[in-house]
Amino acid sequence: MPPENKRREPEELRSHRWYGVKDLRSFGHRSRTAQMGFDAADYRGKPVIAIVNTWSDINPCHTHFKQRVEDVKRGVWSAGGFPLELPAMSLSEPFQKPTTMLYRNLLAMETEELLRSYPIDGAVLMGGCDKTTPGLLMGASSMDLPSIFLPAGPMLRGHWGGTTLGSGSDTWKYWADLRAGAITEDDWQEIENGIARSPGHCMTMGTASTMTSAVEALGVTLPGAASIPAADSRHAVMGAHTGRRIVEMVWTDVKLSDVCTRTAFRNAIVCVLALGGSTNAIIHLIAMARRLNVELALADFEELARVTPLLANIRPSGKYLMEDFFYAGGLPAMLNNLGDLLDTSACTVNGFTLGENIARAKTFNEDVIRTVNDPIVANNTLAVLRGNLAPDGAVMKPAAAEERLHRHTGPAVVFENYDDMAARIDEPDLDIDENSVIVLRSAGPQGAPGMPEWGQLPIPKKILEKGIRDMVRISDARMSGTSYGACVLHVAPESHVGGPLALVRSGDLIELDVPGRRLELKVTDEELEKRRADWQQPPPKYGRGYGALYLQHITQANEGCDFDFLEAGPPVPEPEIH
Repeated sequence: MPPENKRREPEELRSHRWYGVKDLRSFGHRSRTAQMGFDAADYRGKPVIAIVNTWSDINPCHTHFKQRVEDVKRGVWSAGGFPLELPAMSLSEPFQKPTTMLYRNLLAMETEELLRSYPIDGAVLMGGCDKTTPGLLMGASSMDLPSIFLPAGPMLRGHWGGTTLGSGSDTWKYWADLRAGAITEDDWQEIENGIARSPGHCMTMGTASTMTSAVEALGVTLPGAASIPAADSRHAVMGAHTGRRIVEMVWTDVKLSDVCTRTAFRNAIVCVLALGGSTNAIIHLIAMARRLNVELALADFEELARVTPLLANIRPSGKYLMEDFFYAGGLPAMLNNLGDLLDTSACTVNGFTLGENIARAKTFNEDVIRTVNDPIVANNTLAVLRGNLAPDGAVMKPAAAEERLHRHTGPAVVFENYDDMAARIDEPDLDIDENSVIVLRSAGPQGAPGMPEWGQLPIPKKILEKGIRDMVRISDARMSGTSYGACVLHVAPESHVGGPLALVRSGDLIELDVPGRRLELKVTDEELEKRRADWQQPPPKYGRGYGALYLQHITQANEGCDFDFLEAGPPVPEPEIH
Protein backbone atom coordinates (compact mmCIF):
# COMPACT_ATOMS: atom_id res chain seq x y z
CA MET A 1 0.00 0.00 0.00
CA PRO A 2 1.10 3.65 -0.42
CA PRO A 3 3.04 5.07 2.51
CA GLU A 4 0.78 6.70 5.10
CA ASN A 5 3.20 9.22 6.54
CA LYS A 6 2.22 11.71 9.22
CA ARG A 7 1.41 15.10 7.77
CA ARG A 8 4.26 17.50 8.42
CA GLU A 9 4.11 20.90 10.05
CA PRO A 10 5.58 23.98 8.29
CA GLU A 11 8.44 24.04 10.79
CA GLU A 12 9.43 20.54 9.64
CA LEU A 13 9.97 21.63 6.04
CA ARG A 14 13.55 21.57 4.87
CA SER A 15 13.23 25.14 3.55
CA HIS A 16 12.38 26.37 7.05
CA ARG A 17 16.11 26.27 7.83
CA TRP A 18 16.65 28.95 5.17
CA TYR A 19 13.49 31.03 5.57
CA GLY A 20 11.91 30.38 8.95
CA VAL A 21 14.54 31.11 11.57
CA LYS A 22 15.40 34.54 12.96
CA ASP A 23 19.08 35.19 12.36
CA LEU A 24 21.35 37.19 10.08
CA ARG A 25 21.62 34.52 7.41
CA SER A 26 17.84 34.08 7.12
CA PHE A 27 17.51 37.86 6.87
CA GLY A 28 19.68 37.62 3.76
CA HIS A 29 17.58 34.80 2.29
CA ARG A 30 14.33 36.69 2.82
CA SER A 31 15.63 40.04 1.63
CA ARG A 32 17.07 38.52 -1.54
CA THR A 33 13.80 36.72 -2.21
CA ALA A 34 12.08 40.09 -1.88
CA GLN A 35 14.63 41.39 -4.40
CA MET A 36 13.16 38.89 -6.88
CA GLY A 37 9.70 40.37 -6.38
CA PHE A 38 8.22 37.92 -3.88
CA ASP A 39 6.47 38.81 -0.66
CA ALA A 40 6.97 36.68 2.45
CA ALA A 41 3.36 35.54 2.10
CA ASP A 42 4.35 33.84 -1.17
CA TYR A 43 6.66 31.39 0.58
CA ARG A 44 6.24 31.61 4.36
CA GLY A 45 5.30 28.16 5.72
CA LYS A 46 4.86 26.76 2.21
CA PRO A 47 6.72 23.91 0.47
CA VAL A 48 9.44 25.21 -1.82
CA ILE A 49 9.23 23.23 -5.03
CA ALA A 50 12.17 22.98 -7.43
CA ILE A 51 11.13 22.59 -11.04
CA VAL A 52 14.25 21.07 -12.56
CA ASN A 53 13.90 22.04 -16.19
CA THR A 54 16.09 20.56 -18.95
CA TRP A 55 14.95 23.04 -21.61
CA SER A 56 17.51 24.55 -23.98
CA ASP A 57 17.54 26.12 -27.43
CA ILE A 58 19.39 23.09 -28.81
CA ASN A 59 17.09 20.40 -27.46
CA PRO A 60 14.21 19.97 -29.94
CA CYS A 61 12.54 17.37 -27.71
CA HIS A 62 12.04 20.00 -25.01
CA THR A 63 11.20 23.14 -27.00
CA HIS A 64 7.78 23.30 -25.31
CA PHE A 65 9.27 23.24 -21.80
CA LYS A 66 9.44 27.06 -21.70
CA GLN A 67 5.64 27.02 -21.61
CA ARG A 68 5.22 23.76 -19.73
CA VAL A 69 7.20 25.02 -16.76
CA GLU A 70 4.60 27.78 -16.42
CA ASP A 71 1.87 25.13 -16.33
CA VAL A 72 3.71 23.32 -13.56
CA LYS A 73 4.15 26.58 -11.63
CA ARG A 74 0.42 27.23 -11.99
CA GLY A 75 -0.26 23.88 -10.34
CA VAL A 76 2.22 24.49 -7.53
CA TRP A 77 0.82 27.96 -6.76
CA SER A 78 -2.77 26.68 -6.77
CA ALA A 79 -1.86 23.94 -4.26
CA GLY A 80 -0.18 26.38 -1.89
CA GLY A 81 3.45 25.80 -2.81
CA PHE A 82 6.27 28.14 -3.82
CA PRO A 83 7.70 27.12 -7.24
CA LEU A 84 11.27 27.85 -8.29
CA GLU A 85 12.55 26.91 -11.73
CA LEU A 86 16.09 25.49 -11.61
CA PRO A 87 17.56 24.95 -15.09
CA ALA A 88 19.73 21.84 -15.43
CA MET A 89 21.97 20.50 -18.17
CA SER A 90 19.94 19.62 -21.26
CA LEU A 91 21.10 16.37 -22.85
CA SER A 92 20.04 16.77 -26.46
CA GLU A 93 20.25 13.38 -28.14
CA PRO A 94 20.41 14.65 -31.74
CA PHE A 95 23.17 17.19 -31.16
CA GLN A 96 25.40 16.43 -28.17
CA LYS A 97 28.64 14.67 -29.07
CA PRO A 98 30.25 12.23 -28.74
CA THR A 99 27.12 10.95 -26.98
CA THR A 100 24.65 12.10 -24.32
CA MET A 101 25.52 8.94 -22.39
CA LEU A 102 28.87 10.53 -21.57
CA TYR A 103 26.97 13.25 -19.68
CA ARG A 104 24.08 11.35 -18.09
CA ASN A 105 25.97 11.06 -14.83
CA LEU A 106 26.91 14.75 -14.94
CA LEU A 107 23.21 15.66 -15.13
CA ALA A 108 22.58 13.28 -12.23
CA MET A 109 25.29 14.97 -10.17
CA GLU A 110 23.93 18.40 -11.00
CA THR A 111 20.38 17.41 -10.09
CA GLU A 112 21.43 15.93 -6.76
CA GLU A 113 23.48 18.97 -5.80
CA LEU A 114 20.84 21.47 -6.93
CA LEU A 115 18.31 19.82 -4.64
CA ARG A 116 20.77 19.55 -1.77
CA SER A 117 22.34 23.00 -1.84
CA TYR A 118 19.16 25.09 -2.16
CA PRO A 119 16.11 25.42 0.14
CA ILE A 120 14.14 22.73 -1.67
CA ASP A 121 11.37 20.60 -0.13
CA GLY A 122 10.28 18.70 -3.25
CA ALA A 123 10.97 18.53 -6.97
CA VAL A 124 9.23 18.28 -10.31
CA LEU A 125 11.69 16.73 -12.76
CA MET A 126 11.09 17.80 -16.37
CA GLY A 127 12.70 15.55 -18.95
CA GLY A 128 12.08 13.10 -21.74
CA CYS A 129 14.88 13.20 -24.30
CA ASP A 130 16.68 9.88 -23.80
CA LYS A 131 19.25 10.37 -21.01
CA THR A 132 17.45 13.23 -19.27
CA THR A 133 14.95 10.81 -17.72
CA PRO A 134 17.44 8.50 -15.98
CA GLY A 135 19.83 11.36 -15.22
CA LEU A 136 17.17 13.35 -13.40
CA LEU A 137 15.83 10.33 -11.52
CA MET A 138 19.30 9.13 -10.51
CA GLY A 139 20.17 12.51 -9.02
CA ALA A 140 16.83 12.97 -7.30
CA SER A 141 17.01 9.42 -5.91
CA SER A 142 20.36 10.10 -4.32
CA MET A 143 18.96 13.22 -2.66
CA ASP A 144 15.70 11.36 -1.91
CA LEU A 145 13.35 14.30 -1.52
CA PRO A 146 9.70 14.02 -2.56
CA SER A 147 9.97 14.08 -6.36
CA ILE A 148 7.69 13.54 -9.33
CA PHE A 149 8.55 13.26 -13.02
CA LEU A 150 6.87 15.14 -15.89
CA PRO A 151 7.61 13.47 -19.25
CA ALA A 152 8.16 15.68 -22.30
CA GLY A 153 5.78 13.59 -24.40
CA PRO A 154 6.30 12.24 -27.93
CA MET A 155 6.20 14.37 -31.05
CA LEU A 156 3.46 14.01 -33.66
CA ARG A 157 3.66 11.52 -36.53
CA GLY A 158 5.94 12.33 -39.43
CA HIS A 159 4.74 12.35 -43.03
CA TRP A 160 6.23 11.95 -46.51
CA GLY A 161 4.32 11.41 -49.76
CA GLY A 162 1.35 9.76 -48.07
CA THR A 163 3.61 7.61 -45.87
CA THR A 164 3.73 7.89 -42.10
CA LEU A 165 7.27 8.38 -40.83
CA GLY A 166 8.72 7.42 -37.48
CA SER A 167 11.81 9.14 -36.11
CA GLY A 168 14.95 7.05 -36.03
CA SER A 169 13.48 3.81 -37.38
CA ASP A 170 12.62 5.30 -40.76
CA THR A 171 15.87 7.25 -40.79
CA TRP A 172 17.82 3.97 -40.77
CA LYS A 173 15.40 2.33 -43.20
CA TYR A 174 15.51 5.05 -45.84
CA TRP A 175 19.24 5.64 -45.40
CA ALA A 176 19.77 2.00 -46.35
CA ASP A 177 17.40 2.49 -49.31
CA LEU A 178 19.33 5.57 -50.42
CA ARG A 179 22.66 3.73 -50.25
CA ALA A 180 21.12 0.83 -52.19
CA GLY A 181 19.70 3.18 -54.84
CA ALA A 182 16.05 2.45 -53.99
CA ILE A 183 15.18 6.13 -53.39
CA THR A 184 16.54 9.38 -54.81
CA GLU A 185 18.33 12.29 -53.16
CA ASP A 186 15.16 14.35 -53.66
CA ASP A 187 13.16 11.68 -51.81
CA TRP A 188 15.71 11.74 -49.00
CA GLN A 189 15.41 15.55 -48.72
CA GLU A 190 11.61 15.33 -48.49
CA ILE A 191 11.91 12.69 -45.77
CA GLU A 192 14.31 14.97 -43.88
CA ASN A 193 11.77 17.79 -44.01
CA GLY A 194 8.81 15.70 -42.86
CA ILE A 195 10.05 13.25 -40.24
CA ALA A 196 10.04 15.59 -37.20
CA ARG A 197 7.22 18.11 -37.18
CA SER A 198 6.38 19.14 -33.61
CA PRO A 199 7.91 19.51 -30.15
CA GLY A 200 8.49 16.28 -28.27
CA HIS A 201 10.82 13.33 -28.21
CA CYS A 202 10.90 10.40 -30.66
CA MET A 203 7.43 9.01 -31.35
CA THR A 204 8.77 5.54 -32.05
CA MET A 205 9.54 3.19 -29.17
CA GLY A 206 13.02 4.63 -28.80
CA THR A 207 14.86 5.21 -25.57
CA ALA A 208 12.81 8.35 -24.82
CA SER A 209 9.36 6.71 -24.86
CA THR A 210 10.82 3.56 -23.30
CA MET A 211 12.23 5.42 -20.31
CA THR A 212 9.30 7.77 -19.72
CA SER A 213 6.97 4.74 -19.86
CA ALA A 214 9.24 2.78 -17.54
CA VAL A 215 9.19 5.64 -15.05
CA GLU A 216 5.39 5.75 -15.19
CA ALA A 217 5.26 1.99 -14.51
CA LEU A 218 7.78 2.57 -11.73
CA GLY A 219 5.18 4.85 -10.15
CA VAL A 220 6.99 8.20 -10.43
CA THR A 221 4.59 10.02 -12.80
CA LEU A 222 0.89 10.65 -12.65
CA PRO A 223 -1.11 7.96 -14.49
CA GLY A 224 -1.06 8.36 -18.26
CA ALA A 225 1.61 11.06 -18.29
CA ALA A 226 4.11 9.26 -20.54
CA SER A 227 1.79 8.73 -23.52
CA ILE A 228 0.39 12.22 -24.10
CA PRO A 229 1.88 13.88 -27.22
CA ALA A 230 3.86 17.00 -26.40
CA ALA A 231 1.69 19.16 -28.67
CA ASP A 232 -1.62 17.99 -27.14
CA SER A 233 -3.31 20.48 -24.78
CA ARG A 234 -3.79 17.63 -22.32
CA HIS A 235 -0.04 17.71 -21.79
CA ALA A 236 -0.33 21.23 -20.34
CA VAL A 237 -3.12 20.02 -18.07
CA MET A 238 -0.89 17.14 -16.91
CA GLY A 239 1.83 19.67 -16.11
CA ALA A 240 -0.53 21.57 -13.81
CA HIS A 241 -1.74 18.36 -12.16
CA THR A 242 1.89 17.39 -11.56
CA GLY A 243 2.60 20.75 -9.91
CA ARG A 244 -0.38 20.34 -7.62
CA ARG A 245 0.52 16.79 -6.64
CA ILE A 246 4.12 17.50 -5.61
CA VAL A 247 2.93 19.96 -2.96
CA GLU A 248 0.86 17.26 -1.27
CA MET A 249 3.76 14.81 -1.58
CA VAL A 250 5.92 17.22 0.40
CA TRP A 251 3.37 17.55 3.19
CA THR A 252 3.11 13.74 3.51
CA ASP A 253 6.85 13.21 2.83
CA VAL A 254 6.42 10.63 0.04
CA LYS A 255 9.96 10.12 -1.23
CA LEU A 256 11.38 8.22 -4.19
CA SER A 257 12.70 5.53 -1.85
CA ASP A 258 9.08 4.91 -0.75
CA VAL A 259 7.98 4.31 -4.34
CA CYS A 260 10.98 2.91 -6.20
CA THR A 261 11.22 -0.51 -4.58
CA ARG A 262 12.49 -3.74 -6.14
CA THR A 263 8.87 -4.63 -6.90
CA ALA A 264 8.39 -1.32 -8.72
CA PHE A 265 11.58 -1.78 -10.73
CA ARG A 266 10.48 -5.24 -11.83
CA ASN A 267 7.16 -3.72 -12.92
CA ALA A 268 9.17 -1.22 -14.96
CA ILE A 269 11.07 -4.07 -16.62
CA VAL A 270 7.82 -5.85 -17.53
CA CYS A 271 6.56 -2.58 -19.00
CA VAL A 272 9.69 -2.15 -21.11
CA LEU A 273 9.43 -5.71 -22.42
CA ALA A 274 5.73 -5.40 -23.25
CA LEU A 275 6.50 -2.21 -25.18
CA GLY A 276 9.38 -3.76 -27.14
CA GLY A 277 11.42 -1.01 -25.54
CA SER A 278 14.97 0.10 -26.01
CA THR A 279 17.84 -2.03 -24.71
CA ASN A 280 19.18 1.21 -23.21
CA ALA A 281 16.58 0.77 -20.48
CA ILE A 282 18.64 -2.10 -19.07
CA ILE A 283 21.58 0.15 -18.30
CA HIS A 284 19.45 3.01 -17.02
CA LEU A 285 17.17 0.97 -14.76
CA ILE A 286 20.12 -0.85 -13.19
CA ALA A 287 21.82 2.50 -12.52
CA MET A 288 18.63 4.00 -11.09
CA ALA A 289 18.09 1.01 -8.80
CA ARG A 290 21.66 1.08 -7.50
CA ARG A 291 21.20 4.70 -6.44
CA LEU A 292 18.54 3.46 -4.00
CA ASN A 293 20.42 0.30 -2.99
CA VAL A 294 17.81 -1.83 -4.80
CA GLU A 295 19.09 -5.12 -6.14
CA LEU A 296 18.58 -5.29 -9.92
CA ALA A 297 20.66 -7.16 -12.49
CA LEU A 298 20.65 -8.64 -15.99
CA ALA A 299 19.16 -11.81 -14.51
CA ASP A 300 15.94 -9.92 -13.73
CA PHE A 301 15.59 -8.84 -17.36
CA GLU A 302 16.26 -12.37 -18.61
CA GLU A 303 13.80 -13.93 -16.17
CA LEU A 304 10.98 -11.52 -17.00
CA ALA A 305 11.67 -11.58 -20.76
CA ARG A 306 10.89 -15.29 -20.86
CA VAL A 307 7.29 -14.71 -19.72
CA THR A 308 6.40 -11.19 -20.90
CA PRO A 309 4.58 -10.78 -24.24
CA LEU A 310 5.07 -7.88 -26.63
CA LEU A 311 1.76 -6.01 -26.61
CA ALA A 312 2.57 -2.57 -28.04
CA ASN A 313 2.44 -2.57 -31.83
CA ILE A 314 4.86 0.34 -32.11
CA ARG A 315 7.88 0.80 -34.38
CA PRO A 316 10.50 -0.55 -34.66
CA SER A 317 8.98 -3.85 -33.44
CA GLY A 318 5.50 -2.98 -34.76
CA LYS A 319 3.84 -0.61 -37.21
CA TYR A 320 2.27 2.25 -35.22
CA LEU A 321 3.64 5.31 -33.39
CA MET A 322 3.20 6.82 -29.93
CA GLU A 323 0.42 9.15 -31.07
CA ASP A 324 -1.59 6.09 -32.11
CA PHE A 325 -0.71 4.42 -28.81
CA PHE A 326 -2.12 7.40 -26.89
CA TYR A 327 -5.39 7.36 -28.82
CA ALA A 328 -5.63 3.60 -28.29
CA GLY A 329 -5.59 4.01 -24.51
CA GLY A 330 -1.98 4.78 -23.72
CA LEU A 331 0.28 3.15 -21.19
CA PRO A 332 -2.41 2.57 -18.51
CA ALA A 333 -4.38 0.45 -21.00
CA MET A 334 -1.34 -1.66 -21.89
CA LEU A 335 -0.41 -2.12 -18.24
CA ASN A 336 -3.98 -3.19 -17.48
CA ASN A 337 -3.75 -5.79 -20.25
CA LEU A 338 -0.69 -7.35 -18.61
CA GLY A 339 -2.77 -8.68 -15.71
CA ASP A 340 -0.86 -10.64 -13.08
CA LEU A 341 2.49 -10.13 -14.83
CA LEU A 342 2.60 -6.90 -12.82
CA ASP A 343 2.59 -6.53 -9.05
CA THR A 344 -0.28 -4.07 -8.86
CA SER A 345 0.16 -3.56 -5.11
CA ALA A 346 3.15 -1.29 -5.77
CA CYS A 347 2.57 2.28 -4.54
CA THR A 348 2.89 5.33 -6.77
CA VAL A 349 3.43 9.06 -6.32
CA ASN A 350 -0.27 9.93 -6.56
CA GLY A 351 -1.00 8.02 -3.34
CA PHE A 352 -2.71 5.06 -5.00
CA THR A 353 -1.41 1.66 -6.00
CA LEU A 354 -0.48 0.83 -9.57
CA GLY A 355 -3.51 -1.45 -9.70
CA GLU A 356 -5.85 1.32 -8.61
CA ASN A 357 -4.37 3.66 -11.21
CA ILE A 358 -4.92 1.31 -14.15
CA ALA A 359 -8.13 -0.45 -13.09
CA ARG A 360 -10.41 1.71 -15.25
CA ALA A 361 -8.08 1.97 -18.26
CA LYS A 362 -9.54 0.76 -21.54
CA THR A 363 -8.09 -0.21 -24.90
CA PHE A 364 -9.75 1.48 -27.89
CA ASN A 365 -7.73 -0.15 -30.67
CA GLU A 366 -6.63 -3.74 -30.06
CA ASP A 367 -4.34 -3.72 -33.06
CA VAL A 368 -2.24 -1.00 -31.43
CA ILE A 369 -2.42 -2.38 -27.90
CA ARG A 370 -2.70 -6.14 -27.97
CA THR A 371 -3.89 -8.53 -25.27
CA VAL A 372 -1.85 -11.34 -23.73
CA ASN A 373 -3.97 -13.75 -25.79
CA ASP A 374 -3.08 -11.97 -29.05
CA PRO A 375 0.45 -10.60 -28.62
CA ILE A 376 2.78 -9.50 -31.38
CA VAL A 377 5.41 -11.81 -29.87
CA ALA A 378 4.60 -14.26 -27.08
CA ASN A 379 7.82 -13.75 -25.12
CA ASN A 380 11.59 -13.38 -25.37
CA THR A 381 11.60 -9.87 -26.81
CA LEU A 382 14.93 -9.47 -25.04
CA ALA A 383 17.76 -11.98 -24.70
CA VAL A 384 20.68 -11.82 -22.30
CA LEU A 385 23.57 -13.71 -23.89
CA ARG A 386 26.58 -15.16 -22.15
CA GLY A 387 29.64 -17.09 -23.23
CA ASN A 388 33.37 -16.74 -23.64
CA LEU A 389 32.83 -13.59 -25.73
CA ALA A 390 30.62 -11.94 -23.08
CA PRO A 391 31.41 -13.32 -19.61
CA ASP A 392 29.44 -10.54 -17.92
CA GLY A 393 26.65 -10.57 -20.47
CA ALA A 394 25.48 -9.03 -23.72
CA VAL A 395 21.96 -8.20 -24.88
CA MET A 396 19.90 -8.50 -28.04
CA LYS A 397 16.31 -7.90 -29.20
CA PRO A 398 15.39 -11.14 -31.03
CA ALA A 399 12.09 -9.71 -32.30
CA ALA A 400 13.98 -6.93 -34.10
CA ALA A 401 16.21 -9.42 -35.97
CA GLU A 402 15.46 -11.72 -38.88
CA GLU A 403 14.67 -15.14 -37.45
CA ARG A 404 17.17 -16.91 -39.72
CA LEU A 405 19.94 -15.20 -37.73
CA HIS A 406 18.80 -16.37 -34.30
CA ARG A 407 21.14 -19.32 -34.74
CA HIS A 408 24.15 -18.35 -36.78
CA THR A 409 27.85 -19.11 -37.03
CA GLY A 410 30.08 -17.04 -39.27
CA PRO A 411 33.56 -15.57 -39.67
CA ALA A 412 34.31 -12.31 -37.90
CA VAL A 413 35.11 -9.12 -39.77
CA VAL A 414 36.71 -6.91 -37.13
CA PHE A 415 36.80 -3.12 -37.04
CA GLU A 416 39.09 -1.57 -34.43
CA ASN A 417 36.92 1.50 -33.90
CA TYR A 418 34.12 3.49 -35.48
CA ASP A 419 36.39 5.44 -37.82
CA ASP A 420 37.92 2.20 -39.09
CA MET A 421 34.44 0.82 -39.74
CA ALA A 422 33.21 3.98 -41.49
CA ALA A 423 36.30 4.05 -43.73
CA ARG A 424 36.18 0.40 -44.83
CA ILE A 425 32.61 -0.89 -44.58
CA ASP A 426 31.71 -0.04 -48.20
CA GLU A 427 35.04 -0.94 -49.81
CA PRO A 428 34.30 -3.22 -52.77
CA ASP A 429 37.22 -5.53 -51.92
CA LEU A 430 36.33 -5.92 -48.22
CA ASP A 431 36.36 -9.65 -47.46
CA ILE A 432 32.77 -9.89 -46.23
CA ASP A 433 29.48 -11.49 -47.23
CA GLU A 434 26.04 -11.94 -45.71
CA ASN A 435 27.28 -14.87 -43.57
CA SER A 436 30.00 -12.81 -41.90
CA VAL A 437 29.72 -11.42 -38.37
CA ILE A 438 30.57 -7.72 -38.14
CA VAL A 439 32.51 -6.88 -34.97
CA LEU A 440 33.11 -3.36 -33.69
CA ARG A 441 35.26 -2.71 -30.65
CA SER A 442 36.38 0.42 -28.78
CA ALA A 443 32.73 1.48 -28.49
CA GLY A 444 32.06 0.81 -24.81
CA PRO A 445 31.85 3.02 -21.72
CA GLN A 446 35.59 3.72 -21.72
CA GLY A 447 36.57 2.83 -25.26
CA ALA A 448 34.46 5.29 -27.25
CA PRO A 449 34.28 6.89 -24.65
CA GLY A 450 30.69 7.13 -23.46
CA MET A 451 29.27 3.99 -25.08
CA PRO A 452 27.60 5.72 -28.07
CA GLU A 453 24.67 4.30 -30.04
CA TRP A 454 26.87 2.71 -32.70
CA GLY A 455 25.48 -0.78 -32.26
CA GLN A 456 23.29 -0.82 -35.38
CA LEU A 457 26.34 -1.18 -37.58
CA PRO A 458 25.77 -0.45 -41.27
CA ILE A 459 25.49 -3.34 -43.67
CA PRO A 460 28.02 -3.07 -46.51
CA LYS A 461 26.66 -1.47 -49.67
CA LYS A 462 27.52 -4.49 -51.81
CA ILE A 463 25.39 -6.67 -49.53
CA LEU A 464 22.52 -4.17 -49.45
CA GLU A 465 22.50 -4.24 -53.24
CA LYS A 466 21.71 -7.98 -53.04
CA GLY A 467 18.50 -7.08 -51.19
CA ILE A 468 19.85 -8.25 -47.82
CA ARG A 469 18.90 -6.01 -44.90
CA ASP A 470 20.18 -7.88 -41.83
CA MET A 471 23.42 -9.44 -40.63
CA VAL A 472 24.79 -10.43 -37.23
CA ARG A 473 26.60 -7.46 -35.72
CA ILE A 474 28.41 -7.46 -32.36
CA SER A 475 29.82 -4.57 -30.34
CA ASP A 476 30.36 -3.18 -26.87
CA ALA A 477 28.25 -0.18 -27.94
CA ARG A 478 24.62 0.67 -27.29
CA MET A 479 21.90 0.92 -29.93
CA SER A 480 19.13 3.46 -30.32
CA GLY A 481 15.74 2.12 -29.31
CA THR A 482 14.54 3.18 -32.76
CA SER A 483 17.04 0.77 -34.35
CA TYR A 484 16.57 -2.84 -35.41
CA GLY A 485 18.46 -5.84 -36.70
CA ALA A 486 20.49 -8.79 -35.41
CA CYS A 487 22.66 -6.56 -33.25
CA VAL A 488 24.37 -7.91 -30.15
CA LEU A 489 25.07 -5.05 -27.77
CA HIS A 490 26.59 -4.12 -24.39
CA VAL A 491 29.24 -6.84 -24.58
CA ALA A 492 30.84 -6.88 -21.12
CA PRO A 493 33.54 -6.47 -20.15
CA GLU A 494 34.21 -4.05 -23.00
CA SER A 495 37.18 -4.39 -25.32
CA HIS A 496 38.93 -1.27 -23.99
CA VAL A 497 39.49 -2.87 -20.57
CA GLY A 498 40.61 -6.20 -22.01
CA GLY A 499 37.31 -7.99 -22.40
CA PRO A 500 37.33 -10.95 -24.82
CA LEU A 501 36.02 -8.71 -27.61
CA ALA A 502 39.53 -7.18 -27.68
CA LEU A 503 40.97 -10.56 -28.66
CA VAL A 504 38.80 -11.36 -31.69
CA ARG A 505 40.56 -11.50 -35.06
CA SER A 506 39.04 -11.34 -38.51
CA GLY A 507 38.30 -14.85 -39.70
CA ASP A 508 37.56 -16.26 -36.22
CA LEU A 509 34.25 -18.10 -36.12
CA ILE A 510 31.59 -16.62 -33.83
CA GLU A 511 28.48 -18.53 -32.83
CA LEU A 512 25.26 -16.75 -31.91
CA ASP A 513 22.60 -18.98 -30.35
CA VAL A 514 19.68 -16.84 -29.20
CA PRO A 515 17.47 -19.72 -27.98
CA GLY A 516 20.44 -21.07 -26.03
CA ARG A 517 21.42 -17.56 -24.87
CA ARG A 518 25.00 -18.13 -25.95
CA LEU A 519 27.64 -15.99 -27.64
CA GLU A 520 30.81 -17.97 -28.28
CA LEU A 521 34.12 -17.23 -29.94
CA LYS A 522 35.28 -20.51 -31.50
CA VAL A 523 38.88 -20.16 -30.37
CA THR A 524 40.61 -22.35 -27.80
CA ASP A 525 41.27 -21.09 -24.29
CA GLU A 526 44.99 -21.55 -24.91
CA GLU A 527 44.90 -19.34 -27.99
CA LEU A 528 42.91 -16.68 -26.15
CA GLU A 529 45.43 -16.64 -23.32
CA LYS A 530 48.23 -16.21 -25.83
CA ARG A 531 46.42 -13.27 -27.42
CA ARG A 532 45.68 -11.78 -24.02
CA ALA A 533 49.38 -11.82 -23.13
CA ASP A 534 50.09 -9.77 -26.27
CA TRP A 535 47.21 -7.29 -25.74
CA GLN A 536 47.98 -3.75 -24.62
CA GLN A 537 45.36 -1.37 -23.26
CA PRO A 538 44.87 1.72 -25.43
CA PRO A 539 45.82 5.04 -23.82
CA PRO A 540 43.05 7.10 -22.17
CA LYS A 541 41.36 9.67 -24.38
CA TYR A 542 41.07 12.32 -21.68
CA GLY A 543 43.87 13.65 -19.49
CA ARG A 544 41.93 16.32 -17.63
CA GLY A 545 38.49 17.71 -16.88
CA TYR A 546 35.20 15.89 -16.71
CA GLY A 547 36.40 13.30 -19.24
CA ALA A 548 39.25 12.24 -16.95
CA LEU A 549 36.86 11.94 -14.00
CA TYR A 550 34.53 9.87 -16.17
CA LEU A 551 37.24 7.42 -17.26
CA GLN A 552 38.45 6.92 -13.69
CA HIS A 553 35.06 6.03 -12.24
CA ILE A 554 32.68 4.67 -14.92
CA THR A 555 31.33 1.16 -14.38
CA GLN A 556 30.56 -1.42 -17.07
CA ALA A 557 27.29 -1.84 -18.95
CA ASN A 558 26.01 -4.72 -16.80
CA GLU A 559 26.53 -2.49 -13.75
CA GLY A 560 24.62 0.54 -15.10
CA CYS A 561 27.50 2.75 -16.33
CA ASP A 562 27.21 4.94 -13.26
CA PHE A 563 30.16 6.46 -11.43
CA ASP A 564 31.26 4.11 -8.67
CA PHE A 565 31.22 6.94 -6.12
CA LEU A 566 27.61 7.88 -6.93
CA GLU A 567 26.02 4.52 -6.19
CA ALA A 568 24.23 4.05 -2.86
CA GLY A 569 26.43 4.72 0.13
CA PRO A 570 26.58 6.68 3.35
CA PRO A 571 24.13 9.60 3.50
CA VAL A 572 25.50 12.99 2.56
CA PRO A 573 25.02 15.52 5.39
CA GLU A 574 22.71 18.47 4.92
CA PRO A 575 24.56 21.70 4.11
CA GLU A 576 25.49 24.00 6.95
CA ILE A 577 23.63 27.31 6.85
CA HIS A 578 25.89 29.93 8.38
